[in-house]
Amino acid sequence: MLEKGARGRGRSAGQGKVDWPATLLKGRPGKRGDLRWTQRHAASPELWLVIVDASASTRRYQALSKAKGVLANFFDQAYRARARLALLTASGSTPRWQRHGLKASAALQPWLADLGAGGGTPLLAALEQARQWLSHRQRQFPAEAQRCLVLTDGRLALDQPLQALPCSTLLLDMESAPIRLGRARQLAESLQAEYRHIDELAVG
Repeated sequence: MLEKGARGRGRSAGQGKVDWPATLLKGRPGKRGDLRWTQRHAASPELWLVIVDASASTRRYQALSKAKGVLANFFDQAYRARARLALLTASGSTPRWQRHGLKASAALQPWLADLGAGGGTPLLAALEQARQWLSHRQRQFPAEAQRCLVLTDGRLALDQPLQALPCSTLLLDMESAPIRLGRARQLAESLQAEYRHIDELAVG
């Protein structure tokens, strides 16, 4: 998951470019052997789409605070990988695009610091917008390698199966309550996405 298919064959070779999303899936790298690699000839442009559930429930038990720590690290890796970023937040009554495929830069840090939670959970609408946007972008940039990161506590009503996003997807569960409902895992299964809990990444 979040690897590059044939282009990801060099991820254990110890040379070429570091595949940061695949590396982060294994937790924070502590030594060189923890890194995942892409082959040197895999120079396809990359787009990393991040969908953040910033509904009111993510204020509880520092869920959004943990997510910010992960995102700060993720943005830094996107900058190093020279990837483009698209950001979509789900809070209030409607999703809101924050970035549309711009190059990752230090300018993202103030936005991240100001990110707050509140309102409802329009995550399903955000996923549908993302699916349509990615499909359109794939037609525009067929050589672009796309990945998606979804951060959510899963606290929403899911009454029907969802259509998978048209790219490799990781759903990061940020539910932090003492008693967890486990809906984010169900959401990942419906999206055919890789599932991880945010505590697995151990980002300080």
